Amino acid sequence: KLIADVGLVGLPNAGKSTFLSANSNARPKIADYPFTTLHPGLGVVKVGDREFVMADIPGLIEGAHDNRGLGHQFLRHIERCKILILLLDMAGTDNREPWDDYKSLLDELELYDPGLLDRPRYIVANKMDEPQAEANLKAFKRKIKKTPVLPISAAFDEGIDKFKQLMREAVEEAET
Repeated sequence: KLIADVGLVGLPNAGKSTFLSANSNARPKIADYPFTTLHPGLGVVKVGDREFVMADIPGLIEGAHDNRGLGHQFLRHIERCKILILLLDMAGTDNREPWDDYKSLLDELELYDPGLLDRPRYIVANKMDEPQAEANLKAFKRKIKKTPVLPISAAFDEGIDKFKQLMREAVEEAET
């Protein structure tokens, strides 16, 4: 039933497809509009002598747990991933606050299946190359305390090597 070691979970336009292409051999469709991804994209991530599979899960929206949009179809894919990456648009390019996106994602996961919150989970702050991102990251850390965040810019390959190493360790730990 497993489709991937690592699943990218986020709202539409968070940069999940760009992130998948920056980390793996996958070449998903990337566009600047919501729901470019309608089916999970899979990519093999290579880190040294190890490989793992990462899935780009289509964007979740508020109410996905009630099957709003294609909610259950998308959420079922998340059930099939060992490790969850909550990918946040730290620049707020769609006029959303990253801390609200974070809470919304956690709410949708919990309302669909509370067990999903027991899975290993990492927070990745994407679009750190955008002007507002640094200020939003500082605000995020003030509002969401004691939650480690890895800042990256998938479009410019910033932070990608650190992410890959972190995921290599997480996948190895999940296998034991």
